Amino acid sequence: MSQILTISEIISETSPTPILTPIHPIDIFPPADIESNEPELASSLHLHQIFLLISCLEFLWRERNDYFAAGNLSIYFKPEPNQAPEFRGPDFFVVLGVEKKERKSWVVYHEGGIYPHVIVEILSDSTAKVDRTTKKLLYQDIFRTPNYFWFDPETLEFQGFHLVAGEYVTLQPNERGHLWSRELQLFLGIHESKLRYFTPTGELVPTTEEAWQQEQDRANRETQRAELETQRAEEAIAQAEKLADKLRELNIDPEQV
Repeated sequence: MSQILTISEIISETSPTPILTPIHPIDIFPPADIESNEPELASSLHLHQIFLLISCLEFLWRERNDYFAAGNLSIYFKPEPNQAPEFRGPDFFVVLGVEKKERKSWVVYHEGGIYPHVIVEILSDSTAKVDRTTKKLLYQDIFRTPNYFWFDPETLEFQGFHLVAGEYVTLQPNERGHLWSRELQLFLGIHESKLRYFTPTGELVPTTEEAWQQEQDRANRETQRAELETQRAEEAIAQAEKLADKLRELNIDPEQV
């Protein structure tokens, strides 16, 4: 007697066994070149301040290729499967010990789990409370960022912290009001209402334009010094010739004097 199969049994016998394809983490998590997702800056003061912090550091470290510095760029962290990862966008941050190259954002889980070593937030009326509370806790507890600073370009409020035993401790200013960043090996302080870097000996780290002007000033001083020395030499020669003429008038040979 032939066996009568049900429809479901026929489909089961005739359909090929499905092949389960393993899901790679790259298929789950966003790519490394995910775009930044930061809002516009609060004001031109913020833009200028961020540019200063980036440009001065790049000038000072122009021979280095082991860091990444950026401003108003998203930092993606704690990815969830098939979901957009959490992110925060500091106004300025520096990551040390990494390749210096262009990036669309900083994706922690594609950068060896490395978080920023230094973060600076530029305060505004709309962000100050979050910068002083929520972000401070995030940078302390999740990012574990060793140095955190904030600066208000309008009121000139400036404060900094360093991580000690997992908690932020307030940095104490030196006699000039500058705060030391152990990570950058530089002081940060206010100069002409802007947050700037200072060397360990207290010298202002210049912008490219300031460095060029300093070189021009030095060259001008050298030129003026050389011209003054030439003028003095010419005056000495003229004085000697005048004295020689006077001696000849007295029938005295200048060569015999």
